[in-house]
Amino acid sequence: MELDSLYQQVILDHYKNPAHKALIEPYTVQVHHVNPSCGDEITLNLLVKDGLVDAISWDGVGCSISQASTSIMTELVLGKDVKSAFKILDEFTELMQSKGQGKGDEEVLEDAIAFAGVSKFPARIKCALLGWMAFKDAASQSMVKLGEQ
Repeated sequence: MELDSLYQQVILDHYKNPAHKALIEPYTVQVHHVNPSCGDEITLNLLVKDGLVDAISWDGVGCSISQASTSIMTELVLGKDVKSAFKILDEFTELMQSKGQGKGDEEVLEDAIAFAGVSKFPARIKCALLGWMAFKDAASQSMVKLGEQ
């Protein structure tokens, strides 16, 4: 199986069977992000306890890229300390800004490496980053709220 085909399958699997897609409580912060260029939306609930991503849930509408990317992101950050989660976020953001030249660190990104090809299409980068930016916003707000900046 060709690598691009495998990556497409990973994205489709997460789109059809998204992880953590159902808003749950309790949460420290809830955020809502919209991609104005296409209308994709994500609402994300984040519970941070003792500096760890204790729970993360979301709901949203949009293309397979935004929905699958959010699903993968939740699996990557759940249970991690916020600092480690931000390192994963930084690695994914760098991959998305690579204009198709970046390979990404598969050990850090795991299934999120499937979005490497998306970075070739500027109009789709915002789709892939939507859930990640919602997480960044929620985690930053949580740390301020909990006094752990």
